[in-house]
Amino acid sequence: MTNATNATPGNEPHASKTPRRIVVGITGASGACYAVRVIELLAASGIETHVACSNLGKRLLAEEMGITQLDPDALSGGRGDRLVIHPGNDVGAACASGSFKHDGMVVVPASSNTLAKIAHGISDNLVQRAAQVTLKERRPLVIAHRESPIGMAEIEAMKRVTEAGAVVAPLSPGFYLEPTSIQDLVDFMAGRLLDLLGVDHGLAIRWDQHLKARRTRPE
Repeated sequence: MTNATNATPGNEPHASKTPRRIVVGITGASGACYAVRVIELLAASGIETHVACSNLGKRLLAEEMGITQLDPDALSGGRGDRLVIHPGNDVGAACASGSFKHDGMVVVPASSNTLAKIAHGISDNLVQRAAQVTLKERRPLVIAHRESPIGMAEIEAMKRVTEAGAVVAPLSPGFYLEPTSIQDLVDFMAGRLLDLLGVDHGLAIRWDQHLKARRTRPE
């Protein structure tokens, strides 16, 4: 047993000061609005958010959201101080290491290609590498798949990642809360993804709350 009095300076036990961290991976499946909304909500919650975006993810943000540069303020609704953006091809980035402590990762949107790479342990970019590290470290990994229809290859990949400990959460919003806008649909899924990561939010996506509000609604 090592004597604490002989410990290497800087290695003495101390209380953890690590803030909550979430890793967000963005890939080339349609649904950039989901990624941006998740990042906005994480930043609003004061969570240190690490973003990895593939090359096709960058194209997606530009084509669907008009975001041509990975600007922290543009992605977070003006809370860029809570974001860390990593180069998408840097498999040596901090979040690519198992020693990087975080509270979970969400890949949103997740393409079928990315799903397959994660399922088979292949990493060509930081999103894939960070996801695989999240699995091997037994941390929460949510894969928000956004392609339809799906074939047997996708089904098998979903099975493999689920067996490895990931949660596959298809970007398929519900309509039972009576949405009146696209933003309502985006918020439904963004809220569900944050639920899976254990992050509190104030979005009105609860069925019980909806029932209560409906009962008090004037006839």
